[in-house]
Amino acid sequence: MLNNVQAFLDDFKDYVIQQAKSNLTRMKKNSSKTLYNSLKGYVKESKNSIQISFEMEDYGFFQDKGVSGKKQKYNTPFSYKSKMPPPSKLDKWIVRKGIAPRKAGGQFISRKSLQFLIARSIYMNGIKPSLFFTKPFEAAFKKLPDELIEKYGLDVEELFEEITKENFKK
Repeated sequence: MLNNVQAFLDDFKDYVIQQAKSNLTRMKKNSSKTLYNSLKGYVKESKNSIQISFEMEDYGFFQDKGVSGKKQKYNTPFSYKSKMPPPSKLDKWIVRKGIAPRKAGGQFISRKSLQFLIARSIYMNGIKPSLFFTKPFEAAFKKLPDELIEKYGLDVEELFEEITKENFKK
């Protein structure tokens, strides 16, 4: 039997978080470090059950799974139906990225106009799935010992969906 289920799953959790953070940095989706710093995982083992959970900022789920826009469709559970993202939420991101386009006459575009244009682009084109979390999760799951998977009847899709739904409620 498995004597160190907790240790296996702690390693699983640590690997997923470390790889997800590396992916955020590599993909340049880490300008504020808010999502990076919010990634956490927990393993709780009881006599007859085990629980593993992951946390991140809500927008991390959209970054990972993507969001279908009005024109561009992605294979994702999320989509823009009638509202575009709030332009004001893009302000700090625009400043951190140093985005300052100019009009034809050489004048800078106002930040409010730029926020609106980017929000409209996201609404129309969506957010391409990055899978910064999904890929390491699936890779780590494949490395779990078969005995552990059989004993607990784990299935990667069910486990990932359960973790996503549970954490997205928060």
